[in-house]
Order: sequence, then C-alpha cells, then structure tokens
Amino acid sequence: MNFTRRNFEQQTVAGLLTLMVPALAQAQFKKPVAGTDYQVLQTRAPVEAPAGKVEVVEFFWYNCPHCNAFEPGLSDWVKKLPKNVVFRRVPVAFNDSFVPQQRLFYTLEAMSLLEKLHTKVFAAIHVEKLNLSKGDAIVEWVGKNGVDQAKFLAQYNSFGVVTKAQKGSQLQKAYNVEGVPALGVAGRFYTDGTMAGSMERALLVVQALIDDASAHSA
Repeated sequence: MNFTRRNFEQQTVAGLLTLMVPALAQAQFKKPVAGTDYQVLQTRAPVEAPAGKVEVVEFFWYNCPHCNAFEPGLSDWVKKLPKNVVFRRVPVAFNDSFVPQQRLFYTLEAMSLLEKLHTKVFAAIHVEKLNLSKGDAIVEWVGKNGVDQAKFLAQYNSFGVVTKAQKGSQLQKAYNVEGVPALGVAGRFYTDGTMAGSMERALLVVQALIDDASAHSA
C-alpha cells in the first residue's frame, strides 16, 4: 500500500498493516516479475551515482503516514547496503502545496541536519500532530529544535535549495511516481507497496533489481 497522488488528502492509516508481513516473506520470496512487481522505465531517469555504482532512490512525503511507518525499516535496510549501492531520498511534490516540505528536506540536507532532524520531522507531524505544511510553521519548528532561524531561512530560500526541489520534482516525473513511499533503482526500475504487495516486499524486489543492475554494470 502507498499514498497516491489521488488520495493524498485522505490521510488514513488503514494501509499501515500492509507493512507488517511475516518474517517468512523473505524465505518465500520469488523472483520479481516486470510489469507486476516493478516497472521498467521506457526512458531512463537521470542518476547522480558515479559509474560502477547502483543508485536507489526513495520517493517520500513527510505528511504521508505510510512513509512515516516505512522510515524505520528503510533506515535499517540502508545501513546494510553493499558499498556499490548509493542511496538517496527525494521528497515528492504532487502539487505546489508539497513544495515547502521539499525545501525543508533540502535545507536540512544543505545544513547537514538530516541525521539529526529527518525522523523528528516525521514525529512532529505524525506523533505531535503539528502542521508543517507551510514555510512559517517550518521555520518556527526548526527554531524550537535548536536551528538558527535566520540561517535556515537563508538556505530555505536559496537558489541551491529551490533548484534541488525542482530537480526532485523532475526525477519524480521521470520515474512516473504515482504514490509514496516508492523506490527507484539505477534510473531503470520503479516499484512501490501497491505493486510489490507491501513495502517490506518492495525492499526485496529492490534488492533483486540491485543484483540485476550490478551484474549488468560489472
């Protein structure tokens, strides 16, 4: 299950149980099928990873309850990735109302604050029930979390952050992202919880696609 552009305003947690599949899922995992478990992009998406590396992209939205539920398992999975895999997160924008949170992410990245505050943003929205959908609320929140508001605002409105947000939206379109959380591999493959059956199984699909991409780049 994932949060689609068609239902992003209906913030329900009904799909969260799809993340809780049995541990036997990996043992019973069968080779993923193109067109069913994942899509092969007709036109390759751009990658930032250097030659010889496999890029994996997570597309997410801070307000998405499924992205919030997926984050702990994803973080654990990322820690175990082999050295030839480069992972990055890309915040989506299905419309202009998503842009403030895109810029929040890229501002935290520019200020080297993602490790400290990325999961705290999720907690603020989904546990504390704060509304961080607009710039002024975001600036107020980072200030309460020890960030210099003037420096944050300068970065938030900077050309670099605005450009990264635009490139993130372009990559989202290149992968034909329909919902979040979703995963892209090597600029060639795309999967999500709806296609794979759960986000846990989506990670297994991605691992198989990483192996495939690694074999072809060897």
